[in-house]
Amino acid sequence: MLILVPRMLDQPRRIRDNGQERLGTPVNQETLKELFVEQIRDLYDAEKQITRALPKLAKAAQNEELADALREHLEQTEGQVSRLEQVFEIAGEKAKGKPCKGMKGLLEEGSEAVKEEEKGPMRDLAIIAGCQKVEHYEISAYGTIRTIAEHLGMKKAIDLLQQTEDEEIEADEKLTGIATELYTSEFGEEEEEEEEPEAVAAGTSIRAAGEARSRSKRKAS
Repeated sequence: MLILVPRMLDQPRRIRDNGQERLGTPVNQETLKELFVEQIRDLYDAEKQITRALPKLAKAAQNEELADALREHLEQTEGQVSRLEQVFEIAGEKAKGKPCKGMKGLLEEGSEAVKEEEKGPMRDLAIIAGCQKVEHYEISAYGTIRTIAEHLGMKKAIDLLQQTEDEEIEADEKLTGIATELYTSEFGEEEEEEEEPEAVAAGTSIRAAGEARSRSKRKAS
């Protein structure tokens, strides 16, 4: 029996779900809280990485509106780090990060894209593309841990996480607006000039097809 006990402990527990038995770890308040803490540790490290990356990106940007937005978001991110520390306290845990490989990969990818472009509109668009990937990662992450907090009944944590999620959504929308302005100012007129000959060609083709059908009908009659 002494030999069998460790083996039994290592095996997944059997759970009854709608009369059917399956293997796995049962979801309860304790296991859900463990998942919650793991997620906020991951996000805590992600936010710390972002605070180190944003000043470099702001410096690399040519567009002043973009640079200002990045500096503004740096201040927001520092506040978001502070909120996560409050969430740790609410959960009764020490504020400690867990290496976030996902964020590390996104920031490295964004940094490479910036290095590949000279300072100017194309680099600014590359910065925005990289930043929006980061924002979408954060929006998803905050939405997930907020939902877990709801199931744990952690009202104060829910409010803090919702504030940050809202800020990330606003930051993403602001980046979209800046990108739209860049596309319009840099490529808008050129696209209009290019579309005009295409429209003329399309009209000519339609008229030619119509004339051909008319001739065919006359011959048939």
